[in-house]
Amino acid sequence: MSKQIWKPGNMVYPAPAVLVSCGDRDGNTNLFTVAWTGNVCTNPPMVYISVRPSRYSYGLIEDSGEFVINLTTEALTRAADYCGVRSGRDQDKWKVCGLTPAPAEKLQYVPVVSESPVNIECRVRSFQDLGSHRMYIADVLAVQADNAYLDENGRFALEKAGLIAYSHGDYFGFGKKLGSFGYSVRKKKK
Repeated sequence: MSKQIWKPGNMVYPAPAVLVSCGDRDGNTNLFTVAWTGNVCTNPPMVYISVRPSRYSYGLIEDSGEFVINLTTEALTRAADYCGVRSGRDQDKWKVCGLTPAPAEKLQYVPVVSESPVNIECRVRSFQDLGSHRMYIADVLAVQADNAYLDENGRFALEKAGLIAYSHGDYFGFGKKLGSFGYSVRKKKK
């Protein structure tokens, strides 16, 4: 196998392309797209997002200390892209994208995206300035999950939602199931 050596860069792909809703204490809200997000800790449940200080949403998060990570589906791909390339300083992205803000369960200033199958309500615990971005580490206060994805056994079948990922400038739907956690060491039934 032959490989090229490239300059250092962020190449952990695919990455989730999530819509982050945010707001300030004056009632201003916005949506923006983040691919730099992920889990931090299981107990207590914590996640992170990284945001450039030049983004309009940065000031909203700084003011309220709250945000929601809204998972995106194939049906939300256009909105995810739009919210990543247009600024909330110039327009109401909720209206432009035809998205519906709904009340959060535990947050005071930030709505969830109704059309998203999963809304992860977050309160900033800490932050770290890391060059071009500020990384917000947040406690997960509540998760809203769409009943449409509960199967007959009450299991949340998120794989049926048509989630998307972002990879080096492109959006992709998830492919076929390749295995389940622990399948490589699970004993085969006789």
